[in-house]
Amino acid sequence: MYDGLSNNIGNLHLLSNALTRSISPENFMGEKGKGGMCELKDGSAKHAARDLGKAWKVNPYISIKAGEIFEIANIDGPGAIQHIWMTPTGKWRNTIIRFYWDNLEKPSVECPVGDFFCSGWQNYFPVSTLAVCVNPGSAFNCYWTMPFRENCRITLENRAEEDVVYYYQIDYTLTEVPEDAAYFHAQFRRVNPLPYKDVYTILDGVKGKGHYVGTYMAWGVNNNGWWGEGEIKFFMDGDTEYPTICGTGTEDYFCGSYDFEDPYTHDKYLDFTTPYGGFYEVGRDELYKSQKRFGMYRFHITDPIRFNNDLKVTIQALGWREGGRYLPLQDDISSVAFWYQTIPAATFPPIGDKDFLEIV
Repeated sequence: MYDGLSNNIGNLHLLSNALTRSISPENFMGEKGKGGMCELKDGSAKHAARDLGKAWKVNPYISIKAGEIFEIANIDGPGAIQHIWMTPTGKWRNTIIRFYWDNLEKPSVECPVGDFFCSGWQNYFPVSTLAVCVNPGSAFNCYWTMPFRENCRITLENRAEEDVVYYYQIDYTLTEVPEDAAYFHAQFRRVNPLPYKDVYTILDGVKGKGHYVGTYMAWGVNNNGWWGEGEIKFFMDGDTEYPTICGTGTEDYFCGSYDFEDPYTHDKYLDFTTPYGGFYEVGRDELYKSQKRFGMYRFHITDPIRFNNDLKVTIQALGWREGGRYLPLQDDISSVAFWYQTIPAATFPPIGDKDFLEIV
């Protein structure tokens, strides 16, 4: 019988013995028949619900204290996360989301919450993809299938100096997981500024068998002119100086072309969001928000990049200088790499402290 894991419109008619569960502040453990049971006196919305009482939206959100790590999910498997929705307050880079699979001590996902949902610049921009959706007003959704066999644990760390509020819902299934199912990973990196003639590393040190499924980048440009001539490169399974996969330009990799520019007026960028790739310009003014900043994503859903032993991903930062020559840029570049692999994964590099991650 169908295991209920890989759902699509072509198999929705199939019956399954999988169990549907959901975690939210109204049911912290996802237990059957125990949603909405918070006592009025204990609820985050007890003031609003005071006339109606228990079961009337008493505890719809959590407040995470400054410096606190809050566990939003602890699920015994086997099963899989199938959808996550959340909407935050505060600065999105001040909250770090982490996923731990099968009781491992080190996380397989470690990202600022905004970057994990393709929103690294603290600016709302609609994203409509098969993997991630960002909807009004700041509704973060992801649809990556995340199987686990023994346990799944998800935490939010509030690094801010003030409390933050989070509404969230984690939808998952309890079912048998196939032997060949890999584990979801996501790793954040930032370099600011990129040293002259250095190549930006999106991912390195990956050991094991798996496949790369996506890239999000928050790119801050420190020069005038076009900034996206650089090539992305995938070094896999023993590649050293030269990669197996080499792109032709930054905008090309992110499913655009010719500088993401308006093909008629040639005087502005054109934002786009599609199921597999997208680009947006962050709004500027003439005084305080003066820097050029962009968000870009590329999801390898139909074309995952498979590796058997190791993987490294880099991208060049290139503009133009006089004489028709490339200019190595010194930009503010952040990224999230998304991939599946066997566990345990190699230890992630340090994510950086609150001040290092800050966007100003």
